[in-house]
Amino acid sequence: MPEHPPIENATPPYRVEKPWGYELVWARTDRYVGKILHIEPGQVLSLQYHNRKDETIHVLRGEIIFRVQVDGKLTERRMREGESYHITPPTVHQMEAVTASDLLEASTPEVDDVVRVKDRYGRT
Repeated sequence: MPEHPPIENATPPYRVEKPWGYELVWARTDRYVGKILHIEPGQVLSLQYHNRKDETIHVLRGEIIFRVQVDGKLTERRMREGESYHITPPTVHQMEAVTASDLLEASTPEVDDVVRVKDRYGRT
């Protein structure tokens, strides 16, 4: 079952609860989606990639550890307020909050295009 309401039933803004915090979807069209991801301290999103979804994240508040696979190796970098990263398919990536963090995400509309490689919360 999709984590997001079908586009014809969704009227932004709406909130989607997650085990790591929540998403606030503030814009959704057939061409783009805008979200705020709120991640609680110590919580981590899936190690994942997308087949079609192209996204850019921007740290609005807080600090995260951003993991990204480069040349087959998972590397880490700390990202703080004001920093951004463009994630192209099929880049393997993961975000972990050091402090309570709010991330702005702008993406293409394929919100359910998530392939989880590893998930702390048992999601597939």
